[in-house]
Amino acid sequence: MPVSVRLDKETEELLERTSRFLKATKSNVVKESIKQYCKPFAEKKHQNLYEFIKERIDKLPGSGRGDLAIRHEEILREMLREKHRKRT
Repeated sequence: MPVSVRLDKETEELLERTSRFLKATKSNVVKESIKQYCKPFAEKKHQNLYEFIKERIDKLPGSGRGDLAIRHEEILREMLREKHRKRT
């Protein structure tokens, strides 16, 4: 089945380098990439959306700060002040 996809320059160059390295067609690289990316989603069809998202979030590293929800405004202000200080 033909599919048309528009790629930004960076992605196009990455695809080109990868296909040369693997000595494979760009079409085969795209097909294999899509299979590898989509397979985990297709295999999780028995899960509900909440379980699927929770499983992915649990694998992410935390910020190490247990107070983000409570002090989010104050923390954001501190970050912006620090960013501003670095500019001047």
